[in-house]
Amino acid sequence: MCQLMGMSANVPTDARFSFTGLVQRGGGTDIHRDGWGIVFYRGKGIQEFKDPNPSAESEVAKLVTLHAIRSKTVISHIRQANVGDVALENTHPYSRELWGQYWCFAHNGQLKDQCYLELPLGRFKPVGSTDSEHIFCWMLGVIDETFAGAPKDMSDLWALVASFAKRLHQMGVSNFMLSNGDALIVHCSNRLHWITRRAPFGEATLKDIEMSVDFGQETSPNDVVSVIATEPLTVNERWNEMQPNEILVFVDGEVVANY
Repeated sequence: MCQLMGMSANVPTDARFSFTGLVQRGGGTDIHRDGWGIVFYRGKGIQEFKDPNPSAESEVAKLVTLHAIRSKTVISHIRQANVGDVALENTHPYSRELWGQYWCFAHNGQLKDQCYLELPLGRFKPVGSTDSEHIFCWMLGVIDETFAGAPKDMSDLWALVASFAKRLHQMGVSNFMLSNGDALIVHCSNRLHWITRRAPFGEATLKDIEMSVDFGQETSPNDVVSVIATEPLTVNERWNEMQPNEILVFVDGEVVANY
């Protein structure tokens, strides 16, 4: 099954440390060889990098690990193909425009017996052939039909996404991350972990490659950074395990809602 990684922070933050650990699982320390992608929110725009090749062997992934792209919200994914060919159009995260914002989505798991085809599509249509992109287009279509524009109370939107997650959880395994750049909505169907780093910062050591960083030297005392991953990325920190069918909403690095 694919693996996810996301980040939410209160200041633009360099995600290279976490990403460096994740990409090793794409054909290096794990079997997810069917492509990878990462999206950085930067102001109103997004900076995307994708490659259908294994991330541990990808020159594009090496490029990303060498450059400090700072962002408050990041979504990344390494793929083990279940539905859809190994192709660029089938690599996550997927992105679409809604309400003048970029929305991005990454997913792992598999729904039973192609039941995702029962989810009706509105004006958003898949480009590739994955169940994940179909799910994303269905979600955005229902959001678009439910709200005339961005709701004043975003908790109404988060509750709607929670209802999507409940339905998907009943249809099979469906872990996902969804963001409009302001909030990062994370659903655990069977396996996700998260950690929030804040002062006093300490040293962290990656699980998949020999690499450590002293966050006390890389951050300011007011920084708050949360990282979410399928499996913990470090060996010397305490990660929180999400429960099946739990949703967390992160804004500026903090958990602001739980469903």
